[in-house]
This record gives sequence, structure tokens and C-alpha cells, in this order.
Amino acid sequence: MTAVIDTVATWQRDSALIAGRWQRCTELSTVHDPATEQPIGTAASAAAADVDAAVAGARAALPRWSRTSSEGRAALLDALVEQVRLRRDELVAATVAEVGAPIRVASEAHIDLGITILSDFADLARTYEWQSRIGNSVLIRRAAGVVGAITPWNYPFYQLVAKVGAALAAGCPIVVKPAELTPLSTYLFADATIAAGLPAGVFSLVPGRGRVVGAALASHPGVDVVSFTGSTGVGRTIAVAAAENIKRACLELGGKSASIVLDDADLSEAIPASVAAGLLNSGQTCSAWSRLLVPQAKYKESLRLAADAVDAMTVGDPREAATDLGPVISADQKSSIISMIEGAIERGARVVRGGPETPPGLSRGHFVAPTILADLPADDPAVLDEIFGPVIVVLPHDGDEHAIELANHSEYGLAGAVWSADVDRAVDVASRIDTGQMDVNGAAFNPRAPFGGWKASGLGRELGPVGLEEFTEITSIQL
Repeated sequence: MTAVIDTVATWQRDSALIAGRWQRCTELSTVHDPATEQPIGTAASAAAADVDAAVAGARAALPRWSRTSSEGRAALLDALVEQVRLRRDELVAATVAEVGAPIRVASEAHIDLGITILSDFADLARTYEWQSRIGNSVLIRRAAGVVGAITPWNYPFYQLVAKVGAALAAGCPIVVKPAELTPLSTYLFADATIAAGLPAGVFSLVPGRGRVVGAALASHPGVDVVSFTGSTGVGRTIAVAAAENIKRACLELGGKSASIVLDDADLSEAIPASVAAGLLNSGQTCSAWSRLLVPQAKYKESLRLAADAVDAMTVGDPREAATDLGPVISADQKSSIISMIEGAIERGARVVRGGPETPPGLSRGHFVAPTILADLPADDPAVLDEIFGPVIVVLPHDGDEHAIELANHSEYGLAGAVWSADVDRAVDVASRIDTGQMDVNGAAFNPRAPFGGWKASGLGRELGPVGLEEFTEITSIQL
């Protein structure tokens, strides 16, 4: 049975939100549904001049917003949370339509978690200690200035609120450029900022192409902090542009995270949970556990359990309540994923489940079969490179030290997991993985814990107090 959402199914937009007013743009882009390949809406395609205007509006808003009391900022964030909640069902519908996320995933992992994060930043605006003492010095945390945020297509709303919530709580006006493929949920959020009464210029929206709007925002001399989520390649470009103006760059980039199953772990729990996490959002998650490291002696059993977990998943229409995996975002993304799978097969990979063929009955839409690959060496491109699709590579290890070595054999360091009957042992292993965040035995996600990466996975952290601090500067006053 198809899940019914009582909301409009198409969205037609043609403007950028600049200094509190919608400004019509002459050029538009079309938004497509990756499950049907049909157009579902339009978005403005802004120009560099629109970025200039938005940044000017944000700079005009900076003195007043940064000096607004923390309670005043929290009250407006509370109002924003309430307005977002009123649009919750439409945000879910937009996410299903533009991302292709199954309705359950769109509801829980994209929108509801995003609302929780936004609400948390409202609380932090009230409770954060903006002043502290070190000896005879008072340390004051102050707004770092105007923020330029560039958000990705895979979690457009979640990443939006992670950046906007922290920036606004810190007293920073923010100019946002959403991904060109998925701008609709950001438009709905912009509507909510107006309804909540945010002052003009505190939040601005400039949709458009990355090479035009993104480049202008990252290099703009009026932007003090650039916050970007996306590929490592683009992140390097943004870091260079930011460095030209000596501005801070907060970069949340790629990943190739490992789920490490130790020899005393419960395989019946660890393997299905690892597969589910690795394939969430059709594998289009920067922190996906796309490498599964299992004991050599239990390799065969682990592959069987991984195959069973994939067999239990439903791939199909994201609007169906029973669907676990929807399409990937675009034809180009599908082509890239299939190319990586085919390359791995040519190099000797065993396809345990899935493969390069389109799932049966899904000829329309950008669907990729959830794929489990085995028998590849640790230095194979499919093991080392971020595929960003529903593909998990299983590798055997011969003990804790070998598992740690394999997990750290990556240019990335974003997330990961350890499974063991001995929590202390698991924590010891987790503490030796060069990565920003590790889960032990499927622990619940903590939206207040800092999230971000080591190495090529980025710079800086998002979420919670540490995420808020990314948008602050420190003034030390000696008394």
C-alpha cells in the first residue's frame, strides 16, 4: 500500500531570498524525481551578483544579530523550530521526491532527526557558557561573522539545519547555497524562517550552480566562515578559496568507514546491523559503514548473514511504506556506482549479492541493486575509494591488530563501528581508529556529540557545543 502524504506533490520556485525579500532570478533549473525521472519542480539559478547582494544583507544584519542576547536568539530559534514542525509532512514529501529516500528514511533520518538538531541548537543558545575564566583572564566566545554554507544533495535538510542552527545560535547570519539537485526542502525551510520572524539578512538562500554560486560564496571577502559538506575533491577547492581570504573552512567530506566485527561478537546482531547502516539512504551517506571487517574464521558465515540481510530488503518506490532502499540521486551517480562494481568484478571480486544489473521491475528510475562484494585485497580501489552507493565490501581479519590496521588503511577517517561481547575491548579498538566518530555495538546516534573527520574526511566538527564553537571566535580579556 502506498503511503499517503497530504501535501502538494510539486514545487515551483523562481527566487532567491536576499535580505529578507524574495528576489526573482531570470534563470531556472528543473528538479527531477530520481525514482521516476520526471520533473517535479523548479528552483532559481542565482548569479554571482545575487551572492554579493545576499552577503551584503548578511553583513548589514551582523551587528544587531550578533549582539542579540542568547535568550533572544533562542526564542527566535524556538519559533523557527515550531514553523518547521508545521511543515514537517511537506518536508518529508519533498525529501522523498527530490532525494528518492524511502518515506521511513526521509521521516526518521532526514526530517525528524533534523528537527531534533535544530531544537537542540535553540537549547544551546540558552545554556552555552559564552564566558569562562582562565586565571586572571575572561574568555568570551563571540560570533565569528557571516557564514557561507554549501549543503549536499544526499541529506539536504539535515545538513542545512546542522549548519544553520549552529550559526544562528552563535550569532552569525548565514547565506545558504543548496545542492542544485535537491533545493526544495531548503525553500520550505526558508519559508519557515520568514514565518518565524527572523530579521532580514539573518538567513539568505541563493540556489544555483556550484561553479557559479558556490565558488562566489566560498571566495567572497565578505564571508568569514565557509561551511561545506560534499566530496573531498570539491572540499579541497573550497579550502583553497577560503585560504585566499584567511577565512575558516569547516569541511565535512568523504568517507570509507569500517564496521569491525571482533571474534567474540554476536554475528547475528553485528552483520545485519552493519549492512543496514552501510546501505542506509542507498549508501549515499558520507559516514556509511561501507567496509565490513569480519574474523577470518567466520568469513563464510558473515557473508551468508550479509546476503540474508540484503535479501530481506525491499528496493523500489520510495513512496511505499515497505521500501527500504530507493534510487540513487541521478543517472550520473548510478553510472559511477555501476562502473565501480564492474571494475571490482573484473579485478576478481566475488558478488555475494547484487551486482551491476538493474533490480528486476525497476527499469525507470536510477535504481542500483544493493551489492555485497568479497574476496578483494585490501588495496583494491573498491575497498579504498568512496563509491557512494549501495555497495559494501567484506574483508577478513585475523585479530584485533589486523582489524585496526585494515580500518586505518584509508585516506578517510569519518566514522566506523566495533562489535564485541567485551565493551572494554571494543572501546580499546575504537580508540585506535583514526576517525572522527565510532559506535560500539550499535549504540544510538548522539546529536550532541561532535561529528566530523580526520584526514581527507574534512576539517572541523558539526553538532552540539563543539559544532556551535566552529562559528565563534575567542576574545581573551586580562583582568
